[in-house]
Amino acid sequence: MLNRRYLLKQAMVALAAAPAFAPLSVRANTAANGRLAELCGDTRYDAELKATLPRAAKLRVVARSSKPVASASDYLWHGAPDGGACFPAADGGWIYVSNSELPTDTAHSMGGAGALRFDASGKVMDAYPILENTRLNCAGGKSLWGTWLSCEEYGESGLVYECDPEGKRPAVARPAMGAFCHEAVAMDPKTGRAYLTEDQPNGCLYRFTPAKAGDLSEGLLELAVARGMHLEWKKVPDPGASRRPLRHQVPEAARFSGGEGIVYSEGAIYFTTKHDNRVWRLDLADDHLSVVYDASLSEAPVLSGVDNIEVAPGGELLVAEDGGDMQIVALTGDCLPLSLITLHEQDESEITGPAFSPDGRRLYFSSQRGFSGRSEDGLTYELLLPA
Repeated sequence: MLNRRYLLKQAMVALAAAPAFAPLSVRANTAANGRLAELCGDTRYDAELKATLPRAAKLRVVARSSKPVASASDYLWHGAPDGGACFPAADGGWIYVSNSELPTDTAHSMGGAGALRFDASGKVMDAYPILENTRLNCAGGKSLWGTWLSCEEYGESGLVYECDPEGKRPAVARPAMGAFCHEAVAMDPKTGRAYLTEDQPNGCLYRFTPAKAGDLSEGLLELAVARGMHLEWKKVPDPGASRRPLRHQVPEAARFSGGEGIVYSEGAIYFTTKHDNRVWRLDLADDHLSVVYDASLSEAPVLSGVDNIEVAPGGELLVAEDGGDMQIVALTGDCLPLSLITLHEQDESEITGPAFSPDGRRLYFSSQRGFSGRSEDGLTYELLLPA
């Protein structure tokens, strides 16, 4: 458990590292009171899959890039699998959607996003595309009404695409949410607002307020301005970036060093920034910003290369590593980082897309480039946790 002296040191180092946000504070994730700490403390090595995982858990590969997934479909699982999410199905099964972080000019995929359809027992029944002919679809997020928001990490023209997880309705671009180097999006169920990260070294944090509930076609796009550790919001003059990148349209905008994953939990959003290896918390009731993890405070940090982020059923934050030790790391209630799973011999890859099945027992994620380090050799896994 972290003591008061450590927390004080953490806050002081964070303050020195980021003078634009003063005074930085470190806040425990007090909602995290689940079982993951116990599971992380008792692990085993799977020699076949070359992974270290909780002893009581089971790991399997559910999809391989460039290969068919289910006998009922001729869809080849996309290359460079990235951000993902799970959605319940009417028959008791579920759907795992996954982005493809590939450009449109690759021979192995056309970017976009695909889906895996599971039955109630966890068997893969189908696979199909839900978004095609887009570029560098990195992360994204779930809407409040059960669609997948796929984000293009593409220069100053990347868009958000709203996708049907069942693949029955065509995906629709949502330009009102801004044209920029999108990374991820999370929605606040109380207000219906969407919060968006930008993968640039001097990127911004954005907030989108729909003009109508449940409709992302129109609305107000704003970006954050820091007043100490309090955020205020300023309108983005030109969301389409017709003349200037969005992050340069408001000079006093708060800067975040490489925005990555973002997720909502218990009245707050949590997001990661890769260039300074931090996990942030924004309390939505008062727009107060704090840091819950900073890798610079350890000489040998358990968690580094912070990227996609998910909330476990018990409240722990799960952070996937882009690089680091190829781990998914759980941040428990006292901010202590614990490795949940480690993939070995995949040093040229990154872990992406952590998402839980509706019952909370199965964690899906991918190794974007697998053992070979090539996008066409990505692997998508399922980690089955004990009941």
